[in-house]
Amino acid sequence: MSDARTGGARHILEPLQDVQPAPSRPHILRNEVKRMANDISAPAGWLFLSLLAVFAAVTAVDSGFAVHMAIAAAAAFFVAVRGLGAKPKEGMGPRVSPATAGQYYDDVIRWGVIATVFWGIVGFLVGVFIAAELTFPQLNLGEYVNFGRIRPLHTSAVIFAFGGNALIATSFYVVQRTCRVRLFWPNLANFVFWGYQLFIVLAATGYVMGITEAREYAEPEWYVDIWLTIVWVAYLVVFGGTVIRRSEPHIYVANWFYLSFIITIAMLHIVNNLSMPVSIVGSKSYSAFSGVQDALTQWWYGHNAVAFFLTVPFLAMMYYFVPKQAERPIYSYRLSIVHFWSLIFLYIWAGPHHLHYTALPDWAQTLGMVFSVVLWMPSWGGMINGLMTLNGAWDKIRTDPIIRMMVFALAFYGMATFEGPMMSIKSVNSLSHYTNWTIGHVHSGALGWNGMITFAAVYYLAPRLWGRERLYSLRMVNWHFWCATLGIVLYASSMWVAGIMQGLMWREYGDDGYLVYSFAEVVAALHPLYLIRTLGGVLFLTGGFIMVWNVWMTIRGRIREEAPMTTAAFDPARDRPLVPAEAR
Repeated sequence: MSDARTGGARHILEPLQDVQPAPSRPHILRNEVKRMANDISAPAGWLFLSLLAVFAAVTAVDSGFAVHMAIAAAAAFFVAVRGLGAKPKEGMGPRVSPATAGQYYDDVIRWGVIATVFWGIVGFLVGVFIAAELTFPQLNLGEYVNFGRIRPLHTSAVIFAFGGNALIATSFYVVQRTCRVRLFWPNLANFVFWGYQLFIVLAATGYVMGITEAREYAEPEWYVDIWLTIVWVAYLVVFGGTVIRRSEPHIYVANWFYLSFIITIAMLHIVNNLSMPVSIVGSKSYSAFSGVQDALTQWWYGHNAVAFFLTVPFLAMMYYFVPKQAERPIYSYRLSIVHFWSLIFLYIWAGPHHLHYTALPDWAQTLGMVFSVVLWMPSWGGMINGLMTLNGAWDKIRTDPIIRMMVFALAFYGMATFEGPMMSIKSVNSLSHYTNWTIGHVHSGALGWNGMITFAAVYYLAPRLWGRERLYSLRMVNWHFWCATLGIVLYASSMWVAGIMQGLMWREYGDDGYLVYSFAEVVAALHPLYLIRTLGGVLFLTGGFIMVWNVWMTIRGRIREEAPMTTAAFDPARDRPLVPAEAR
């Protein structure tokens, strides 16, 4: 067909589009009714859930369950009321909208950064308080604030609230930037974030009221577990949908780490929390497993929660934020792929090392020990890959406190992943297990690795998400770094010394064949070291408060007037040649 005929065809078709018959009044009415039905259906669903929760609260067989159902009812009612008058926003559904396709969806990430900072302070504060309770037992003032109830409050706050929000926020940020596409189904992403906050509130209030399954890192009861499962499936849909819809053909390695974290945690959560509730309107339930099978299931979950919640996704953060902050490509992309596949294959088998010298069959204990020792190699491969990314940019450690935090985090990742395999060896474990050495090991990894890399990511994200020129103060980041570092050193070193001393005193026998030290004498000997630990926690918490102020002022758009972080001074008056004596 010639150009003339083609142009003519377009000219003939154009008027046909202009003279389409106007929709009839019944047609307009039907469309309006459909639109109103769609607008009302979601609030009506939340209102129904609210009424259902009220009914469960009224018919509850225990007060704890009634309180939780009242919280759920209030949350659902708030969502229903808020949604009644709200106009639907463009591009918030699962379909691609031309109006928003060229914009990243960062609203949920901003909330995620704020939640990360808030829950971090809560978790650190509770941690300092329970450390003080162990140092000064008089602080166990009542049933709601005694060590047994608020210890899981601390672990859940720092792992699932602080760490979990950081992972959700960073994963939504990284997957959009590396796939070069808007986040899939933003409304569902909002549900993931706010639904996760409801999970945190239900879990935390449950611990204080004594509602717990008494399973390490999995204390929430059956109905909270079901809610988290729903939220987690929605999380997988959002993240997976974004990857599937990507504009870049290659899936960057950080997304593999995030995806394995989401999928594996779902599997671990479902299997470990299989239980039978005593009543459908009560909080108590009993595990589907018992005896040694229950112990193995618990530590298959427990160690892999450390692996796939506290290690794998934080490595995803490392593989994105370290190259971005250093402005250098990752040292070896091939090594990152080897790191990923070897890590996820080996980690899943290491759980039995938590059950040395128990009723678990000896072959299973040895299997866990062997895989734990082998894990040292891929772990250090990842650490080396991160550190070597700074090749040609080592000077940034002196001038950029965010890079310094990242390097410190990688160093502690390397130390913790060496110490862990060493402690899994049976002869070492016979001394270290059930002592404060384990506490020192866990916190050197959690504070040094997870905490520092999260702080660095928050400092990277804050100015970019709120469109600021830079952080409020880089020198305050430096203060945060040194407060946190000193706190970690005091905490970990005191617990290492306490643990080794504790293990040696427990196994000390006299000439008569009896133990030399009573349990009370061992506890009394640990008191100075417990005091040092509390001081370390206070320093780490102080760094957290510095971060709160720095991030808040960055959000407000303030910039602190301060000297730059470089030490290379320049004096223009002295920048001239020396005049020879004969020329004077």
